[in-house]
Amino acid sequence: MKLRTLIFWPHLIAGVIAGTVILVMSVTGVLLTYERQMVEWSNRDLRSTPPTAEAQRLPVEEVLAGFARWRPDLTPASVAIGAEVDDPVIVSAGPQSSFYLDAYTGRVLGEGRTGVRQFLSDVRSWHRWLAYEGESRVTAKLVTGWSNVAFLFIVLSGFYLWIPRRWTWKHLRPVVLFASARGRARDFNWHNVIGLWSVVPLAIVVASAVPISFQWGNDLVYRAVGEEPPARRGGGPGEARAGGEGRRGGGPGERRRQAGGPERGRAGGNAAAGRADAAAREDAPEGGSSARPPFAGLDALLARATAKEPEWETITARLPESPRAPLAFAIDRGDGGQPQLRSTLTLDRSGRAVSYDTFGDQSLGRRIRSIMRFAHTGEVLGLAGQTVAGLATAGSVVLVWTGIALALRRLRAWLARRRTRQAVDSMPKSSAA
Repeated sequence: MKLRTLIFWPHLIAGVIAGTVILVMSVTGVLLTYERQMVEWSNRDLRSTPPTAEAQRLPVEEVLAGFARWRPDLTPASVAIGAEVDDPVIVSAGPQSSFYLDAYTGRVLGEGRTGVRQFLSDVRSWHRWLAYEGESRVTAKLVTGWSNVAFLFIVLSGFYLWIPRRWTWKHLRPVVLFASARGRARDFNWHNVIGLWSVVPLAIVVASAVPISFQWGNDLVYRAVGEEPPARRGGGPGEARAGGEGRRGGGPGERRRQAGGPERGRAGGNAAAGRADAAAREDAPEGGSSARPPFAGLDALLARATAKEPEWETITARLPESPRAPLAFAIDRGDGGQPQLRSTLTLDRSGRAVSYDTFGDQSLGRRIRSIMRFAHTGEVLGLAGQTVAGLATAGSVVLVWTGIALALRRLRAWLARRRTRQAVDSMPKSSAA
């Protein structure tokens, strides 16, 4: 059997078996391409308004104090500020509660819009779990995960199959350029051209999803560079994404807070801050903590954080329960999807640095894993990377569609040949002669 034939049939069978699931993941992946920008757009009216060109922002402590008077029933968990003049101050008071405040007046602009976010959340549910809920998600996650593995094989084997046997322009043209054709010739042309031009970004998008889908895939990243995988924090199969590795969203500043805020459980600074926070609570007087708010002294520490990273775009501070606990600042110099541009600075209340963790301080395995997470969406390369990943994912929709169409045409042709042979075999020998 020829090598091409040996590769073709597993390629075809994998496409037929996993095609429907791959199609669902591809369509939903396209819809999620600009998720962060879409959520930001939905909150476009929640912006700060500087009264004059020389106006200075209010101290963040004053903004938080005003928020506390407005909603005494809520305890702020984190606060995010952006570098742009019209960026609002975003106060998070829970997983799904983000309030936008004017940075110049402290006025509450409103709560983050939920319509677009909910729509994208539903799309994401289809993308990850085929819209299943509860315990059924475990099985659905396995189905999408193994379909993704099958798709990786399809993409890599397809690269070999798409290369023509003869390297002449006559044979190359139907593979590299779109042609005016109909029926099977059109499907074959589209399948080859889109597959060949999108093979590299598509392989990256699909391969980087394996560590997201499976714990063994996550562990393999670390073992490939000779490191011991980190201890699993719980969750079902494929929950290596836990802790905020879902899609991003939010307005200016919030989009980066959600992608790189300290609540994501990042190694180093937040672990130290958590231990110090616990110690501060143990040292607090019986009957509760000091009357000072937990964000007391925030502005002075925030100035230290901005000086540490002058090119910051967003800084997010996690607000501990104790007014004496250190503050952890997640500093992002990118747009929220670039882990190589993040760092975490933890300061005690006197301004002394408890820890300072950058992307370069992480182990090689952790750095690769972080890059792979955002290579899946293309965000690691910014807006251009998102666009390339989105186009490649859109191409996969056509690949699946034309692949299934070609398989059905092949099946119909085989059935027609079979019927012809049966008709010939059933004819009397004298008639056949």
